[in-house]
Amino acid sequence: MTTLPTVKIAAEGLRTLPGDDVRQLLWRFADRFDLQMLVQSARGVARGPVARLVAGGGRNVHEWTPEKGALLEAYDAAGITSAFMEPADGGFIEGPKNLALALMAFELAWVDAGAATGALAGFLGLSPIKERGTPEQVHRYMSLASTGDGKKPWRAAFALTEPIPYVGVDTGMLSGRVRVLEWKEGAEPVLHVEKRGRFITNMGFANFVTAAVDSGDPRIKGSCMVILEETDPGTFDRGTPTKKLVHQLSSTNDPIFSLDVPASRIVGGYDVKDGVIVPRFSHSEVIEAVFRRTRVTVGVMTAAKLLSAIEPIIRYQRGRFRGAEQAAPGSLRWELGIQQREDALHRLVEIWATGEAAASLGFAAARTFDALDPLEREKEALLAAECIRGGRAELKRMKLVEASALELLALEARPRGGRDEARLAALRADPLVRYALLDAQANVLCPAAKLWNTGHGATVLREAVSLMGGYGITEDCPGFLGQKWMDAQLEATYEGPEAVQRRQLSVTMTQPLFLAQVRAWVRELRHVSAGRPGTGACTLATAFELWLWTMRHVEGATDAAGARLLQSPRQGVSFPLADALSWLVAARQQILDVLELQEKGAANAALAEALPGLVSFLGDLSHVQAARAAGEVGRICAELVHGYNRHPAWDADGLTACWQAQDLDALEGIFPGLAGCALDSVSGEAHPDKEGPCASCRGASDFRALRVKLDGCLTGAKLAQDRAAEALSKVMIPEALDYPA
Repeated sequence: MTTLPTVKIAAEGLRTLPGDDVRQLLWRFADRFDLQMLVQSARGVARGPVARLVAGGGRNVHEWTPEKGALLEAYDAAGITSAFMEPADGGFIEGPKNLALALMAFELAWVDAGAATGALAGFLGLSPIKERGTPEQVHRYMSLASTGDGKKPWRAAFALTEPIPYVGVDTGMLSGRVRVLEWKEGAEPVLHVEKRGRFITNMGFANFVTAAVDSGDPRIKGSCMVILEETDPGTFDRGTPTKKLVHQLSSTNDPIFSLDVPASRIVGGYDVKDGVIVPRFSHSEVIEAVFRRTRVTVGVMTAAKLLSAIEPIIRYQRGRFRGAEQAAPGSLRWELGIQQREDALHRLVEIWATGEAAASLGFAAARTFDALDPLEREKEALLAAECIRGGRAELKRMKLVEASALELLALEARPRGGRDEARLAALRADPLVRYALLDAQANVLCPAAKLWNTGHGATVLREAVSLMGGYGITEDCPGFLGQKWMDAQLEATYEGPEAVQRRQLSVTMTQPLFLAQVRAWVRELRHVSAGRPGTGACTLATAFELWLWTMRHVEGATDAAGARLLQSPRQGVSFPLADALSWLVAARQQILDVLELQEKGAANAALAEALPGLVSFLGDLSHVQAARAAGEVGRICAELVHGYNRHPAWDADGLTACWQAQDLDALEGIFPGLAGCALDSVSGEAHPDKEGPCASCRGASDFRALRVKLDGCLTGAKLAQDRAAEALSKVMIPEALDYPA
């Protein structure tokens, strides 16, 4: 473990809003020139054509207009359309692209999330092919969808959900059907696909669709995803536009498909067994691979909204009273406006802290998948070499790998002199072990980013709108904050609403390998707090410990009726634990990003002078966020530990828990003052006038000690908020937003 220097907090504060040099270090792409250029290109489109279209009222119509269609050409010219492809297929970024897409989504959503969705929906349509398609499918459709050689690209859409009244009810249940239309001996089968979609993005102009369908023929086994092209024989009806209140800069329709396609369009290919077509991947296997990556970019979009709100709010607050007779130029009222008052500054600090945590979590998840993708392919190749492909054989093999990964974590937790270094090196070099560790993290970070960023983020955006006063809910609000708040409501439901993310977390967060990594995080945070106590690392470490204690407790605990607490149907237990964990992982990553800036920023000459103030301010924000997360975790855990016990009443059982008055009188002579210490005492039928006897805390003494410790760890959090608020009141901002109102 790296030893961190003890840093004295700089007296100077924040000079300007964090710029690209800071963000590149925080989000780990300072050494990626290709990503920096993509960010600049996406920003130019967002704050140019997109912003002008929004300001001109482009969001006021549901239909896909020529003005909206012009955005597609802007995406093509900026390289956004081809960012998803490999260089061999017309792209310009080689290797995993999760961080690239997240950065692009961030820049576009900074201005309008509908524009971001429109740009990214094509990648969603291509993702089933990229993740599970055959090599021939990947090359064909990636090449068609790129802008290489100046050609007009094909546009993709993704059709999963079914029409009303069953829209989105259960993505495992499909009404779309596929059957064999023609199957001549020695020839490829021809399939007939019937599919109706709902809320399908890009359908106003898509040239092909990846659609989820179920078998409607005994000669086809199970479900699959199939590629449908607009020129296929039959009906390719784009349907009517959806009357959305949000994301109007993306095209959303309810299409109808009735098409004949060759069986080679089944995503991932198929095998024929005993005269039956067996798709190599079911539709659920395909969308699992897709959504575990694409959900991250949706979370990043909400983070962009939160951070984009800071500058407009500062400008509004400072100029609030200018023009009034009592606000003379140069006066405090003229210079600070509403920011003279602590409440306005404190609330803005909380918004900023949430935005930083959301961005940190989202980009960390994207980087995790970038590291995981090549390892996943290496894992598949290694298992194939062992003649293992899917099913129980793979589960059994990965159980052995999990045991090795747990051994690695146990060795890393030991002091350097007391561990087998050769074994440690061997385990670290094992690609399957590295895959297992990253996969356990990714399975939590992805749903946590989607759940916390979009769910809590939407709530905090309402707070941002409220800080703009009545201006916040006008069409011409600077920064389009009212529209961003509305857009966030849709993002919270994209690719599965909160319940879907909580359900996934309830499974992945209980895995032994992930829990072992959480314990390692606790040690890491304790180490960080020794050198940087002002970041809130100590607070967060204790909050993680409280969460771990609660997790162990509910695994074996029962409620007052004797029913187990932690079980699949009991979502009143598992879902709050998932919420608490999401708070924790977001705050942890925010702290790690501040440390990254501190460590790498000194090497950047452009940041050298401003770095102490930046690190101090962002450290204070992380402290504020850690305290907020600890408060949520403490509340949730206390409710789960105590809330399922029956509160005692004045019945026979309740009376036995109380002191009898005569017993107290007898013991008073031996222990003077004992009668005054008894919580509940009864004399005959008389008892204190209250709801009932005091609840017992038997079996929870360790929890109570941790809870008290956690409360103590909040020390300094409000001072950090005060410092951050003062810095906000002094930070310099540009004269005007760099995109139109």
